[in-house]
Amino acid sequence: MNSAGPTAYGSPCRVCGFDWTRSPRELIDEMNLLPATLDDLLEGASGSERRPDLEWSIAEYLCHVADNLRIWAERLVGARLGPTNLIGSYDQDELARARNYSTIPLAAALWNLRLGEAVWASEVNQALIDSSTLAHPEVGTLDASDVVAMTAHDSLHHLEDIRTILAHPRS
Repeated sequence: MNSAGPTAYGSPCRVCGFDWTRSPRELIDEMNLLPATLDDLLEGASGSERRPDLEWSIAEYLCHVADNLRIWAERLVGARLGPTNLIGSYDQDELARARNYSTIPLAAALWNLRLGEAVWASEVNQALIDSSTLAHPEVGTLDASDVVAMTAHDSLHHLEDIRTILAHPRS
């Protein structure tokens, strides 16, 4: 396993408790439940709820998670079908500004997350079968299980951010 995630966030993650030693299958199974978990959790929410100590509103976090899942799926497809496994980095804040996350309604963000999770699950499963690797410019070589762990951590970490916002909203 690439140690970038555990090194940056702790093992387990200091904030959300993510266990980096879980198997890719366990993580994929948990991620498959994420859309339904969020549907239940966000019943009655507007999506605009936020806390000043967290970067985004609930809907903005959902947009980020959906984009991140789709980007990693796209990277895996590119490595499988393209001429190289070298991937580019992206700035999540620039992407949020470019997509204007703050204007995306909660229902649309949830819809996008369902699509993102489905395409991600399909592509990480294929990458695990193919023993795919990616060459990341910042963290080095990533195998398919690294991609599963990194993207699952990002998603589940932000699920905890959303739970925090719902439990203690501030404007």
